Amino acid sequence: MLYKSSMIPIHDDDAPRTEDVARRYQGLDTWPTLDILEALWSSQSRATAACVSALPALQRAVDGAVQRLANGAGRLVYAGAGSAGMIAALDATELPPTFNWPASRLVVLVAGGLDFQHGQDQSAEDDAAGGRARAVDSGLGPSDVVLGVSASGGSPYTVAIAEEARARGALTIAITSRPGSPLMRAAEHAIAVPTGAEVIAGSTRLAAGTAQKLLLNMFSTAVMVGLGAVYDNLMIDMRPDNAKLRQRQTAIVVSIAKVDPALAADALARHGDVKRAVLGLAGMSTDEIEAALASAGGNLRTALSRSSSARGPGRGEAQSEP
Repeated sequence: MLYKSSMIPIHDDDAPRTEDVARRYQGLDTWPTLDILEALWSSQSRATAACVSALPALQRAVDGAVQRLANGAGRLVYAGAGSAGMIAALDATELPPTFNWPASRLVVLVAGGLDFQHGQDQSAEDDAAGGRARAVDSGLGPSDVVLGVSASGGSPYTVAIAEEARARGALTIAITSRPGSPLMRAAEHAIAVPTGAEVIAGSTRLAAGTAQKLLLNMFSTAVMVGLGAVYDNLMIDMRPDNAKLRQRQTAIVVSIAKVDPALAADALARHGDVKRAVLGLAGMSTDEIEAALASAGGNLRTALSRSSSARGPGRGEAQSEP
């Protein structure tokens, strides 16, 4: 299908691109279903490709966040309104089960709160005073990392949180589809991915939402890798809350420690988690395990490397239980 390329601004020359009306999609409601799907797919693909140019800025934000959070006290704070707030909240809620990120170190500030049955209070997006109050009430400070997510970059609620958080010394990161927006100016690290006009004008859960989800996926995953929640490409801190995950946890110990599943399961039962099980299989006592992890900042690879060096040649990593 051929699409016309011009736009119809719905406000003025400074209208956010995500709010523009694209002529190429006029008559959408009369199109065959396959043409609608092709248009949606094309828009999503462009949004994904647009994220590539943001990787250097994202890298700086990740490195800054790891540095802030490595002390074990700082919190990850997600802020947003509307669709952006929901996408931010989704990323936040996936961190505890995937990486065992503590609830005490996670804050989600969504305008109007989350009500999955009745939807969000859309008017709350305009409440700058409410956003500032949430930031103050949350006690944001220099140890915290605050991510503000807004497609237009103009959500008063989200901008106010970013401004207040930065004034209080927190590391602030903006994720938006609009370069030069108020949210970008408010944050120390500004990540803008211009995704253009939506197939359905202003419906930023589409292309803008795809870019936001992708950027948040990359950000939080890279941060958790940097904090030692991943060994090789295995999520060693995941919570084994069901049978499938318990099997996966055992398989992870098998993979790292190079032992059979029975021995891995026994080590998990005795030591409680992957890191401690692997270190136990490396020949450490309980006290040695705790000391090694404390010294390594919880990083399994570092703890294993130091253990191997201390024990000298002939004592391979994680071969068998003592």
